[in-house]
Amino acid sequence: MSNENQTIHEFDLNIIYDYFGKTERQGPGSPEVTLKALSFIDGLTAESKIADIGCGTGGQTMVLAQNTASEIIGVDLFPEFIQQFNQNTQKLNLQDKVKGVTGDMKNLPFKEGELDLIWSEGAIYNIGFERGLSKWRKFLKTGGYIAVTENTWFTQERPTEIEDFWQEAYPEIDTISSKVTQMEKAGYLPVATFVVPESCWTDYYEVQHPQMQESLLEKYKGNKSAEDFIAYQRYEAELYHKYKEYYGYVFYIGKRIK
Repeated sequence: MSNENQTIHEFDLNIIYDYFGKTERQGPGSPEVTLKALSFIDGLTAESKIADIGCGTGGQTMVLAQNTASEIIGVDLFPEFIQQFNQNTQKLNLQDKVKGVTGDMKNLPFKEGELDLIWSEGAIYNIGFERGLSKWRKFLKTGGYIAVTENTWFTQERPTEIEDFWQEAYPEIDTISSKVTQMEKAGYLPVATFVVPESCWTDYYEVQHPQMQESLLEKYKGNKSAEDFIAYQRYEAELYHKYKEYYGYVFYIGKRIK
């Protein structure tokens, strides 16, 4: 299988951790984008409870914690990410209100109606946008919010190369109007949508500089999975710079209405 036809899910998890564990965020985003999305959420208090699903090492979670009084639980499949997450809470003196736990977004450790806000930047694709919205809804109180970023087409038609890449990597990619309709069908009132700035993507790829990639290749010398993974990351970055006007992340904020 060529690297152009693989998806990130098919690579060794240890390699993925070694690669993304060195970055503050494991996907495109910024503190400014997190705060913009947070500005659409009403009613959070010290009694509120937030879950950040697919939190990684907590780049966005720490921004939420520094700008709300609420309790926050970060959930991620990678124990190593959660270890770093909890170390970050200690460094920022947030450990009294923020905790990271290892868990699967397909089987979240929450009770029905327990949460006031579900957050997920760059992660819902792991379960799928429609499935995530539907499956996670029960954990929200009536009137609770969900805020997620999702890879989205900006145009109705795209060049074949980028269309084929994302249909293989993430077949659920769709247009903004389709995603909003999916949110409505899942039982949410769409509150806001906005495009994550291009700079978040260029910064994300810039952090994955050649020295970082070469270091990983040296560590896993002779490991074809590592070689394919780096080739995949480089190809994805190349495609973004070539076709960025056709797609990107969109923040979707919705409210559970009943």
